[in-house]
Amino acid sequence: MIALFNWFVKITGWPAQLLCFRTKILYEDRRVQGRHIDGRAIIISNHTSVFDYAVYLFVFWTRTLRFQMAEVLYEKPLLGWFLRLLGGIRVDRNAHDFGFLPKSLSILSRGGVVGIFPESRLPRPGEKRPLPFKVSAALLALESGAKIVPVVTNGSYFCRKRARVLIGKPIHAAELLEEGVTEKENLAIVSERLRERIVALEKLLYGTETNESR
Repeated sequence: MIALFNWFVKITGWPAQLLCFRTKILYEDRRVQGRHIDGRAIIISNHTSVFDYAVYLFVFWTRTLRFQMAEVLYEKPLLGWFLRLLGGIRVDRNAHDFGFLPKSLSILSRGGVVGIFPESRLPRPGEKRPLPFKVSAALLALESGAKIVPVVTNGSYFCRKRARVLIGKPIHAAELLEEGVTEKENLAIVSERLRERIVALEKLLYGTETNESR
């Protein structure tokens, strides 16, 4: 049901997303990771807008993306209903409910794709971006063995400037672990290194934009 509804949304929404996002897709190394994702995987991304998820639906159009989404989105009845049909994973940030973790692991165990915005919220004006990463992406990657596909977007939606998305090379979280530290410390270490990869991809994306404008 979720997969069928995703295809329905992608097919019927394709013309609208061409007008609203006009997405140009770039690659760190297309030979290593393109738009199609093989097998189980975790997508991590910077967070620029509530429309980031909508953009990624069409970027990775061959897979059903099950993104973790904040509870505030589900508080709007129509939107909440729509996100549930798409297979969104509700994350209640205020109730200390960690039910999203076993649900995400279950999806990965079946070969699915889980999407995470590790900052967990949109940055406020003046805050350094990206925000510190929560450990859920690192934890899920280490528990499941799934690869991590880092992605960044410039967030240019509904404007003359085209939306740009850069797909990075996959990351294997186990390779980021350090010896001689606790599990909690390693989660923090892996999360920070994932953040560093997103920062590096952002620099590459914006550098590409600057070069194209010359």
